[in-house]
Amino acid sequence: MGVVNVTPDSFSDGGRFLDPRRAVEEAFRQARGGAAIVDVGGESTRPGSEPVGADAEMERILPVIGALRAEGFPSWISVDTTKVEVARAALEAGADMINDISGLRFEPALAALAAEHGVPLVLMHSRGRPQTMQKAPRYDDLLGEVAAELRAGIETAIAHGLAAERVVIDPGIGFAKTAEHNHALLVRLPELAALGRPILVGTSRKSFIGRILDAPADGRLEGTIATVVLAAAAGAHIVRVHDVAACRRALLVADALRAESERIERA
Repeated sequence: MGVVNVTPDSFSDGGRFLDPRRAVEEAFRQARGGAAIVDVGGESTRPGSEPVGADAEMERILPVIGALRAEGFPSWISVDTTKVEVARAALEAGADMINDISGLRFEPALAALAAEHGVPLVLMHSRGRPQTMQKAPRYDDLLGEVAAELRAGIETAIAHGLAAERVVIDPGIGFAKTAEHNHALLVRLPELAALGRPILVGTSRKSFIGRILDAPADGRLEGTIATVVLAAAAGAHIVRVHDVAACRRALLVADALRAESERIERA
């Protein structure tokens, strides 16, 4: 899953793709690099970010989604939003799935909308809101609590008419998590398999990588590659990244080596 933020203030690429034409070009570049899905968002959810209204969000993303569809975009389009109004407009413009960073905590009716349109819905684990989520996040049982809250999101989705098979879960790396929480979630990712849903992991360029490497957002490629390879080996089905081509190449090598390891074990 590639990332195209049509925002002025996203932590990594804010302002780069605020112009719709540049956003469309970037989405096609990511598709050529191997993105099966491109996630288009019009509201930054970085720690400390301020919310924007639905009208502003739609003004940013709808021209991009519409142009992608009109120009024969070959990959799926995901809309990164927590708002029913925005998601509905995006689906009508041609989006194929919804990515909700609130895990239905903000607007549970997103699940009914996904059911109505027959599209997948990503439920990400988070707590609080982006403005406050990184203020001393605390867990007594990190994996147990994250799993329980994701399970509650799945149950909410089902209660609103969405088939469980259309739900994807995301542990929410960097959302109401310390660096140590992020490390633990990646290492213990297989434990979330018990929820029975595909797992999406988004580590790309995040601050815990910068903390390890002592690097700014645009200097975290190697760290991102390490995390996505480890996440895939631990059971992630989708990795959400800014640097699609480089991460895709790393994953192809890791997959080839894993296949060879499995062949040797069977021999």
